[in-house]
Amino acid sequence: MKNNSGIKVIRNDLSSKKPLNILEKIEESLEKLNEKMEVMIEIQKNSPANPNPHNVPAIPDASLDVMTLLSMPDHLRKTAMTICRCSKATAEEVAEQTQRARAVESAYLNQLVIMGYIKKERKGRKAYFYIDREAQS
Repeated sequence: MKNNSGIKVIRNDLSSKKPLNILEKIEESLEKLNEKMEVMIEIQKNSPANPNPHNVPAIPDASLDVMTLLSMPDHLRKTAMTICRCSKATAEEVAEQTQRARAVESAYLNQLVIMGYIKKERKGRKAYFYIDREAQS
């Protein structure tokens, strides 16, 4: 069963599940809630006293503002927010933060590059992903 925000609601049938499985489901739900709370906090920090809905940047600008993050699918949002926190990171470093496979993060990061939200820079064999903050100003 799910509630309105899409988070799984854990039923009281504890006798049929192992405690470890229950704790893992609780942890997953808490992680999803934390991600959504981070987005909400960012919205509150960045919203002016009199919000102007027409002041939202267009897609060609490709900035990672709050509205853009909210419009992204969850998997890309998690990756984009991690890059926002790290400023510059490899796919492996992002994967450590998101607890996903490096190959998965590499694919998501490259998607964000193609979409124009982040930049990619190679140094030797490593590829570093970052947000071009000067271009977004």
